[in-house]
Amino acid sequence: MSTAAVRPTQERVEELRTSLAEIRARVQQAASANASGGRQPTLVAVSKYKPASDILACYENGQRDFGENYVQELVDKAQQLPADIRWHFIGTFQTNKSKILASIPNLYALQTVGSAKGADALNKQLISRTTTPLNVLLQVNTSGEDVKSGLPPLTSSPAPPDAELVQLARHIISSCPHLHLQGLMTIGSLTESLSSVEKPNEDFEKLKQTRDVLEEALAPEKGKWGEDGRLLLSMGMSSDFEAALRTGSDIVRVGTGIFGSRPKKEEVKNAAMS
Repeated sequence: MSTAAVRPTQERVEELRTSLAEIRARVQQAASANASGGRQPTLVAVSKYKPASDILACYENGQRDFGENYVQELVDKAQQLPADIRWHFIGTFQTNKSKILASIPNLYALQTVGSAKGADALNKQLISRTTTPLNVLLQVNTSGEDVKSGLPPLTSSPAPPDAELVQLARHIISSCPHLHLQGLMTIGSLTESLSSVEKPNEDFEKLKQTRDVLEEALAPEKGKWGEDGRLLLSMGMSSDFEAALRTGSDIVRVGTGIFGSRPKKEEVKNAAMS
């Protein structure tokens, strides 16, 4: 891999070093406030619409986990950048993109699985993968908003045996040997994200409750899912990652807090065509 074409300017290196250090410090402070924690949280730097040079600058400052929302953008960047980056796909997962995603050797996790059909397609394309199974997280729509993807949360214990989330989790464990059920992911509503720090974020609390109920349902298969006997939670972005960490999040996805504001999708398309 040659980094000559993606070298960041020194000014941009300093800018990203400062913002990354600030976010890391805030992550540690918020995580330490969660008394029930203990696992070091994973900071995923969301590099959507940002150039490979920005990612390289963060990489050279010790960052290894990066998240992308669009398949082709992820493919292009993975080809340019170091092979030990851990890529997290966090965009809408379309079954017809399984082959492309599976071709990325250092794809570490796909955080937006929501159907058995998608899981089967991905598992099929990963047959030739000689490394460890691909980590997958099941997306849960904790806010109930129609514009968001994800399965309904589990609101009562024990979980109904026909609950979609339970069925999908069991399907992956029993029928998808090339996938590893790592945890659950949610986006949450903007309204909840902007709530006061004193008020618990209901969407994050709901995902935590869902995790606990799902773990009970999966107890007979313990050891075949999660890490150290527990399902990980991926929740929290630039505007609310501290609240997520205080609630017990294991993975936070921070983009603008590290890289700054992003151009609009239309601007990116126009720049690519010019």
